[in-house]
Amino acid sequence: MLRKLLLVLAVAAVTACSSGGGGEELPAGPDLVKKAAEAMRSVKSAAFSIATDGKPNVPVKKADGRLTAQGDADGTITLEVFGSLQEITFALIGDTVHFKGPTGGFQKLTRKELAQLYDPSLILDPTKGIAQLIESGGDPRVEAEEGDAYRVAIGFSEQTLGPLVPGVTEPVNGKVWIDKATSRLTKIELPLQNGTVSVMLSDYDAPVTVTPPPSAG
Repeated sequence: MLRKLLLVLAVAAVTACSSGGGGEELPAGPDLVKKAAEAMRSVKSAAFSIATDGKPNVPVKKADGRLTAQGDADGTITLEVFGSLQEITFALIGDTVHFKGPTGGFQKLTRKELAQLYDPSLILDPTKGIAQLIESGGDPRVEAEEGDAYRVAIGFSEQTLGPLVPGVTEPVNGKVWIDKATSRLTKIELPLQNGTVSVMLSDYDAPVTVTPPPSAG
């Protein structure tokens, strides 16, 4: 009897340590994702960074820049063109794209022409961007707390992911990090064939004014 009582007390102590250690219960995935979508639709501007690990089959290998909710953007994008990497500096203002490759001066494209390669301004688009991406995601599950964010596993369709990450042709089970205080996304991680694509977002609602480069005609 004494041995049984000690066993019961030991089990109770372990249970208390594991469940009563002050950790908060994780929020429900669907509720958290819904709040995140609403928060992203109210964003006025943001800084973005795209990085790849390994050799995922996507043309955009790296990017850094700034975005506004109106669709203006500037920064640099590294594209794989015929097997070689080309870094392009760009400024997207209205329907005009000023861009410059490794050599030569700035040239112009229309926004429609840019969209055939990659249009970073879609990131903050309320109907095609990240807000729509996570709102339409499947089976969101909060996995853990990581610092000031929740890590959420979520499935994405190729239809919603493709405009944001050109080259994606099949569904992807990804992860997103959602800031606890603001419900805005801080990171998206997409495991693809042969590698991973990561999108980082920061500097929300900082003042951003995109202007034509000085040498642009």
